[in-house]
Amino acid sequence: MLAVTLAGHAGGPPIEGEVSAAALVDGVEQAMDANGIERAHLVGCSLGGYIALQLAARGRAKSVVALAPAGGWAPGDESFRETLAFFRTMQDMLRAAVPYAETILASPEGRRRATEFATVNFEHIPADLLAHQMRGAAGCKAAVPLIEYAEREGWSLDAERIDCPVRVVWGTEDRLLPWPRAAARFREEWLPMADWVVLEDVGHALQMDVPLETAQLVLDFSRD
Repeated sequence: MLAVTLAGHAGGPPIEGEVSAAALVDGVEQAMDANGIERAHLVGCSLGGYIALQLAARGRAKSVVALAPAGGWAPGDESFRETLAFFRTMQDMLRAAVPYAETILASPEGRRRATEFATVNFEHIPADLLAHQMRGAAGCKAAVPLIEYAEREGWSLDAERIDCPVRVVWGTEDRLLPWPRAAARFREEWLPMADWVVLEDVGHALQMDVPLETAQLVLDFSRD
């Protein structure tokens, strides 16, 4: 198993040159090469799901499980700009909150506030994990350049080049990439033949919200 930290993210390698989606895909591909992995069962959430699909289009996937992948707004749907603007605001809020992370997360109310845009269920998520995630998100140097790139370039996917099985999983209570609007292009144009799984009353970060169910959905689909 290889768990990759994306380039430009906290703990990951720097991005050399222009910050773009392709640079992130290149970084994961280089990590696969360095570990002697030609093709793998890929799993990613949000931006990670989009990158997993891009890797599949490059022929690097045996299968893909994409959890609420980014970039699926229908052509002409400009609501993605509102989402990107919110991400920019959230980045500023995280940076301001990080020095007080332990205090914020010490109460159930604070943990609910910290997870309200990512999960429906939060009681089982340890406070130290949430603090770690807050610091990681706040320390993502590529966040603003990636937002600017997405605003400027939009999203694309060479879906016709994907020749492996694909499962897409989405939560109906996703507040960051709302179902079904943020999935429209995946469903109607890029991946209509994928195995679609819609989970009721689940938020954006499915692997945190319902970890056992999400793990089972991955394992059941990606067996050799």
